[in-house]
Amino acid sequence: MSATRTEATRPPAQKPRSLWRNRDYLLLWSGQTISEIGGGVSQLAFPLLVLYMTHSPLAAATAGTLRALPRLLFSLLAGAWVDRYNRKYVMIFCDIGRACSLISIPIALYFHSLTIWQLYITAFIEGTLLTFFGMAQASSLSQVASEEQLSAAMAQQEVVEGTTILLGPAIAGPLFALRPVLPFIADALSYFISIGTLCAIRTPFQAQRTKARRHLLREIQEGLLWTWRQPVLRIANTMNMLSAMVNPSSALIVIVLAKQQHVSDTMISTIFVIGGIGAITGSLLAPLGQKFLKVGQLMILVRCLFAIIWPCYLLAGNPFFLGLIEASLNFVDPFEDVAYFSYRLAIIPDELRGRVISACRMYTAASNPIGQLLMGLLLEKYGVRPAIIIGWLGLMLVATVFSLAPQIRAAKHPITLQKK
Repeated sequence: MSATRTEATRPPAQKPRSLWRNRDYLLLWSGQTISEIGGGVSQLAFPLLVLYMTHSPLAAATAGTLRALPRLLFSLLAGAWVDRYNRKYVMIFCDIGRACSLISIPIALYFHSLTIWQLYITAFIEGTLLTFFGMAQASSLSQVASEEQLSAAMAQQEVVEGTTILLGPAIAGPLFALRPVLPFIADALSYFISIGTLCAIRTPFQAQRTKARRHLLREIQEGLLWTWRQPVLRIANTMNMLSAMVNPSSALIVIVLAKQQHVSDTMISTIFVIGGIGAITGSLLAPLGQKFLKVGQLMILVRCLFAIIWPCYLLAGNPFFLGLIEASLNFVDPFEDVAYFSYRLAIIPDELRGRVISACRMYTAASNPIGQLLMGLLLEKYGVRPAIIIGWLGLMLVATVFSLAPQIRAAKHPITLQKK
């Protein structure tokens, strides 16, 4: 039989179903979009409220540190839990807890009993529940989206992140200026919406488990060992540990620079809105990057751009320039995230997904609180310029290691390899 005849008898290849026709994915995506925007509202409101109460950048950084610390303490435990138990129920329970913890702030404000210690405790509770929720959500994505849809789903997740950067501050600033309690009420309401969408999803959030449960520490160890044996993940995790000491502090640097320029809270929100526009634009264009560059090449390009853009904070003499820097950083970030996260999710077996993702996040979880605390100390003791320069040196080191690592340069998405 001729090759032409053989080709003619094959069934036509089916076009992958659009995510916009995937009911359960749309429920998950829409609910988390609203929840993430609500989280963005309170995330900016937290440092504004702490600075309003204490006038201390160190106190604001401490609140951010306490919100990030649970990722270090509980990520591995969360990963093992979401591989063991029903991921949807974990997410619903976390949303209920997050809503209740945030409602405590307006209640305390109403009775004039709010203290900095309550804000610290609330930040820690919020971070703890966010750790378990985020692990369950990340592990569930490949269950409601097919492998061919993963890159598109990751791109839409980045759109959510960009929308959060855009709308969160845009809502938080005016709400905080109107009444400090309103951003926290808005975030609590967003969690209840998330609960409703989660309850409506029919697709199971995990595959059928066949292996008997073992000791929790043995299961955690299995995820750690699998992660370490993947060279791309090993290098990326190690370098992300350093970059996570710098990148999350950009919001605090922007706020401190803006305050030095006597910028209003509403204008600070506008700065982050401009940054959000960059994030959404980058998220929409990020899938195109994989058509021209390999996963590793995109990772190297983004890290080099970070090192080039970051020192521009030294030249930021007005709010518009600050917004432009934020927009630039947020624009390039999704090009790496979409490529790398979809690559990572595609190579991890479902029964290991929570544990491996938690192992990857442990690296940044270990350095993020330390970085935020150190940045707060640098800002308070030495000023903003030394803090920016030290962060710049760290980002340059990350870009250099990524550029020199052959495993990163050769990294390709598994689907691309199958097609070839």
